[in-house]
Amino acid sequence: MSTRDRVRSNTTPVWSRRTTSILRVVGTTAWLRSSGSSWSRTGSSRQADRARSILPAMKITDITCIPSWNGHRNDTYVFVDTDAGITGIGEGGLTGQELAMAACIEHLEPRLIGRDPFEIERLWQLLFRGGFFPAAKIGAAAISAIDIALWDIKGKALGVPVYELLGGKVRDRVVVYPHNRSGEAAAGRGQIDELVASCLETWRAGWKFVRWGLPQQGDGVLEGAPAVRMCVEQVRAVRDALGPEAEICVDVHTRLDQTDTIQLLRAVEPYRPYFMEDPIRAENLTSLRRVRQVTAVPIAMGEHASSKWELKDLIEEELADYVRVDVTMCGGLSEARKIAGWAETHYLKIAPHSPNGPVVSAASLHLCLATDNFGVLECPRRPGTHLADAFPVQLEWEDGYLLPPSRPGLGVSVDRDVLRTRYPYRPTPMPSLHRRDGSLTNW
Repeated sequence: MSTRDRVRSNTTPVWSRRTTSILRVVGTTAWLRSSGSSWSRTGSSRQADRARSILPAMKITDITCIPSWNGHRNDTYVFVDTDAGITGIGEGGLTGQELAMAACIEHLEPRLIGRDPFEIERLWQLLFRGGFFPAAKIGAAAISAIDIALWDIKGKALGVPVYELLGGKVRDRVVVYPHNRSGEAAAGRGQIDELVASCLETWRAGWKFVRWGLPQQGDGVLEGAPAVRMCVEQVRAVRDALGPEAEICVDVHTRLDQTDTIQLLRAVEPYRPYFMEDPIRAENLTSLRRVRQVTAVPIAMGEHASSKWELKDLIEEELADYVRVDVTMCGGLSEARKIAGWAETHYLKIAPHSPNGPVVSAASLHLCLATDNFGVLECPRRPGTHLADAFPVQLEWEDGYLLPPSRPGLGVSVDRDVLRTRYPYRPTPMPSLHRRDGSLTNW
């Protein structure tokens, strides 16, 4: 039985019986406006007030943050409770700084208690700008988690999936790419063989894309020139094995300097990768401008951004073909949809960064369903194959695509107690890579 069938047969809607009245009033209002009725401003205002009064009167009563070990890394989940009995769930990014996010959420909570969760944009502005200093990485990740939870609440209260609140679907399904095994534990030809086997496995299972990270030399060592040579061999081998129809993505993870990046991108051009992700560090766009000038390979960047302002030059100068907006880092769905609209004015597509838990997968899916300028969505594994006991209802995957959820809100459910007891936070060393001489490079 598919996830969708289980949802339809076993779930009871969480929204109240007032939803019918809500939609009736809101629907009538929308029809009158679209039909060109000559309302007076006063009449329109009265209708809006009436519609708002029928909406569930809710206040935020509690916010809980649960950092949770997923078997590979820690995820950070946020639960926003209301006095109407509706709970929204969100997720924050920033791997390795989960406890800092949790502390920030605790700091922000007093600003939200007693507030109306429907006023999503007002609360976003309050959290981002309310302390004089604009939110940076940790603050933006905390705000992202809260923002996503608020969208979940609103969808559940109104009885509609979040994508309906974002303007409705512009597509019927969303293409996704997995994380393939890159063979880093092997050496030489064995590394390539393991990667090819992984890509063939996902390709035959129905995925339309394959993706892997820049190869290392083992034991946390990454040297630029050997990594470039091995990566070119990997791309060539995967293209030969899968043929011309498969889409190839390689995540360089900002690990190379400008010289190595240019050599890599020029060398893989004949194999037509869909994009090369984060080919160079994000702090200095001057180097990215040089890279952009000397290669035709599509570039994907932007996952480090914690607001639309941090993506200004990348978008305005069209320094990337795909904007890697991360809804758990950039300020949530509220900010992500603004970034997507901005990118559209430059004919750039979004390819959301989504490497963590089921909640970010769901939030990113809703964004992509409602965004026209979309390329591909990251989805490390098939939904339902991971954390199934903690998230008994997850997204539905079919032949390389995620399907629109039919449940209201984000469309995923979570057992908070299972998350706490079976997947407690696990202190984990910050990941790092180094050169052979002991100096650090980007992880």
